[in-house]
Amino acid sequence: MAAETITAIVARLENRYGVAQWKPGTDPVDELVACILSQHTSDINSGRAFRDLKAAYAEWELVVQDTPENLAKVIWRGGLSNMKAPRIQAVLRRLKAEHGEYSLNALYAMTDAEARAYLMALPGVGPKTAAIVLCFAMGRNVMPVDTHIFRVSWRLGLIQKKIGEAKAHDALQALVPPELTYRYHVAVITHGRQVCRAIGPKCKECLVSELCGWYASEHRTNNGEGPSNG
Repeated sequence: MAAETITAIVARLENRYGVAQWKPGTDPVDELVACILSQHTSDINSGRAFRDLKAAYAEWELVVQDTPENLAKVIWRGGLSNMKAPRIQAVLRRLKAEHGEYSLNALYAMTDAEARAYLMALPGVGPKTAAIVLCFAMGRNVMPVDTHIFRVSWRLGLIQKKIGEAKAHDALQALVPPELTYRYHVAVITHGRQVCRAIGPKCKECLVSELCGWYASEHRTNNGEGPSNG
């Protein structure tokens, strides 16, 4: 039943937002470093910091050879640069030591579980970062969960809110059909940003409100608008 519900949810959201199709593009190491820069900051600021890093260093070896202090100055626009600079250098050193190059190509020979475990063993890499690298850079059917995915998913009743974002990765991975992983992520994150917002959700504009247990319970006391947060 969960698979049928998720398929219906994705189909309805894609009627509004379009069907997302994964395309190869970002190098996995680039994606990994970009994800580390994105921690605890906005996409805009992390994007600026990543562009600054790539403009300042022609290759990863130069990043590793520089001092953490200098690297922190380069990536300062991403926030928490004094923490992220040594973390990035530690990750790059680990890759070079284990693979002889700054590459994650070895992950292609691993199962999803093995690749995820490998990434999460790297300094500062959690389930979200690991999933983003595997899903977006490598085309794996691994579910990244951010605040929007988590909020929309528990509101729809697919997972329980009390499990938190970290455990939601495994919970949604078990529920979402593999072939819909990427499409679910893109459709739901878009819906979370535009309609199913944390504050002031636009329930009357929602294409999946009739499938949403949270909406059904709040509709009885809030005339379909939902509460101001949650």
